[in-house]
Amino acid sequence: MPEKVVIIGSGPAGWSAAIYAARANLSPVVYEGTVKPEMIPLGQLAFTTEVENYPGFPFGNVRAFIESAVSKDRHWNLPPVPKGEEQDGQPHYAVQGVELMELMKQQALNFGVRVVSDDIVDIDVDNDIRRVIPASGEPVATHTIIVATGARANYLGLDSEEAYKNKGVSACAVCDGALPLFRSKPLAVIGGGDSAVEEATYLANLKDAATIYLVHRRDQLRASKIMADRALTHPNIEMVWNSTVSEVLGDGNLVTGLRLESTVDDSTRELEVGGMFVAIGHTPNTAFLQNKLQMNEKGYIQWTEAFRTKTSVEGVFAAGDVADDYYRQAITSAGTGCMAALDAERYLAEHNL
Repeated sequence: MPEKVVIIGSGPAGWSAAIYAARANLSPVVYEGTVKPEMIPLGQLAFTTEVENYPGFPFGNVRAFIESAVSKDRHWNLPPVPKGEEQDGQPHYAVQGVELMELMKQQALNFGVRVVSDDIVDIDVDNDIRRVIPASGEPVATHTIIVATGARANYLGLDSEEAYKNKGVSACAVCDGALPLFRSKPLAVIGGGDSAVEEATYLANLKDAATIYLVHRRDQLRASKIMADRALTHPNIEMVWNSTVSEVLGDGNLVTGLRLESTVDDSTRELEVGGMFVAIGHTPNTAFLQNKLQMNEKGYIQWTEAFRTKTSVEGVFAAGDVADDYYRQAITSAGTGCMAALDAERYLAEHNL
């Protein structure tokens, strides 16, 4: 018998879809991925430290709740408790990315969701019964597919950058910029397009913001004129033209600065900052779907109907960042995961499946 719903991906969109599908008695299967950059278990949020902007998880003694909610056999995956404010002898902090994702996974497991630790490398959507092809094992027949494989941020590719991820290097100012780690410190945003300007402007508008350096390899921004004007006229933003980052500097624990190379001569300089935000785009995890689903010029899956998660193939739905090149937030991904599950449920009902 074909499955009713197969969900590919295990970020906020995937687990939200799984929870809603399970509660609708659709017995969903989630392929959570392995350790490949394209689709890691728990999604890109697993790379994030404290998450302060997900509703329902305010600063508090969250570890006690998490340890009581998440199965003990997965406590090994919980990150170290961050140093934070002590109240009644207990650590109080904002929920961390891995913790939040483990809670979502546990909620799905509580409703009987089946989880497979494997990658989907292809799909077959040429027939009424679709199939997903895992990296190992036999193809799985299913009536509907929800693609929730997300998108990964593009980084510079420096070893020093990798060493300081989550220690002052980030790819999302909206997610991380207000954290105590960055508060009141001079910061650098790398890039020259609309996304880079948006990130720099967001940081520059935070309370007690210090100087925000916008580092660009050229002598003018690629951003649209209205966006560029915001950066060029903002009192807290300082442009650093004709420069690339050759090394992220730090004290072993946190970022302390950047080494910059000129793109017009052989000169170098050091820029003292407390953090670096890379804003050079994202890559949707859709390589395995080429020529299967309609995508935009950036490779993101296109929804074919407003406020619906329908794709160009009937019975296949897309949720989260894999179909969103604009918001890219955990809360929006979770919302579209819910939508995709409801769309799949209605599709199955309409076709008496």
